[in-house]
Parts: sequence; C-alpha cells; structure tokens
Amino acid sequence: MRRLALTAIFTLSTGAAAAATCGDTASGFDAWKQAFAAEAQASGVGARGLEALAATQYASRTIEADRNQRSFRYELDEFLRIRGADTIVSQGRSKIANNPNFYGTLEQRYGVPPSVIVAIWGMETGFGNFMGDSNVLSAITTLAYDCRRSDFFTPHAMAALQLVDSGSLSSATIGAMHGEVGHTQFLPGNVGIYGVDGNGDGVVDLTDDVDALASTANFLRQKGWQPGAGFQEGEPNFAVIEQWNAATVYQRAIAVMAGQIDG
Repeated sequence: MRRLALTAIFTLSTGAAAAATCGDTASGFDAWKQAFAAEAQASGVGARGLEALAATQYASRTIEADRNQRSFRYELDEFLRIRGADTIVSQGRSKIANNPNFYGTLEQRYGVPPSVIVAIWGMETGFGNFMGDSNVLSAITTLAYDCRRSDFFTPHAMAALQLVDSGSLSSATIGAMHGEVGHTQFLPGNVGIYGVDGNGDGVVDLTDDVDALASTANFLRQKGWQPGAGFQEGEPNFAVIEQWNAATVYQRAIAVMAGQIDG
C-alpha cells in the first residue's frame, strides 16, 4: 500500500519515464522531482527514499551560496585569517595531544598523519561546532536539478535517497548548504563509498566524530595517500589533498595548517 501511494504521488508509470530535466529557477523543480522519482525507483530506491524526495523543497539559500562562493577567491594569507587558521592549529594540536591512542591508531591503519585529519576537521566544521543548518535532501536535490552542475550532483542526490532507505539519512537530516553531512562534511555519494564505522556500533554515522574521522582517513588513503610521504605543495600527497576540495586556496590552507600542527 505504501509503495502504491508513493507511486501515485509521483504519477509514475510502468513504462519508460522521461529523463529529469534541469532548470535554473524554482519553477521547474516539482516536475523535475517527478521525473527523478521515476529514475530513482528504476534504480532500486525504495519507499522511504521516494517519500523523502517527495518532501524536498527548492533550496534557494543553497543556490545563492553555490553561485557566490567568494571566499575561495581570496589570497592564501587572507583566506587563512578569515577561516581562523591560528585557532584551528591550536585546537588541532590539543585534539591530538588529548587522544594520542585514537589518532595513532588511525595513522597506523590508514597511513594519514593526525595533523591532516584535524586540519580538515577544523576547516570543515570547527571540530563539529557547526555542521550546517540546511536540509540535506532539499539541498542536494536542488543542486541536482540546477543546470550549473547537475551532472556532478545528480549521483549524490541518488545516493542520498539510498542512504535514506538504509537509515543513514532521513528527510530531516541537517547538514551544509551543498548537502554535505557530518563532522568533515561528506557528500552523500562519498558516505557509501568511503564511510567507516569507526566506533564499531554497526552504523556509519558521520555526525559521530569517530566515524567521521575514520572515514576521512579512509577517503584520503583510498584516493592514493602514500604513508610517510610529504603533503605540502610539490610533494606526493598534496595531490591527494586536491581530491578533498576543488578550490586551490582551500587545498593549500589544509596543507599549511597541518604542517603548523606538526610543527
């Protein structure tokens, strides 16, 4: 009965469905959701995922943020100042000093220095102090619908619906404006690929700091991190840091802060 009700909501047919068409205003979002629901159902997304999709709303704040990412245009020194690099370095050192066994185990398992992990953690959410104020499902589906980067965000939107089915996300999950979730701000598609149950409770929950930090280390290792190699610009592992964020100034900031934490 539940599946039939959801099918009615989206007016899905048993035949081939029209591909979801992107747009650049809110006016086409509901029609896009109907078409995307058909694609999702054909890909195996179940009742919970489809219901969550039906509840999403066009995220105007997300679109505004995506089109006005001014901070990535700053020079490195100004970017570091604005992002509070001195505080991140100081608190990052304290995090490692207060829990050396945990960070030592992470490095032993994944080969990634604790300084890099905590620099990312500090940059992304201020060590979990602010993990976002946007509905994850609405944000990621809005970006999948928006024509600017639909090809990039559509797989993440599909993954988000699958995570709802598995119980890792819900229609009420809150995260960042681009649909990232947790302490180190994973996009939904990356949760399923790189997410790790670090605390052993049987659930990958990136709002838990242990799971999030283990997942971050796993992401970097799977992207090619070379244990023992350097990570500053021109060194082997800087190319892996480039996989974390597309903005050059962001990549450089992580490397600089991690080096200062080690220093």
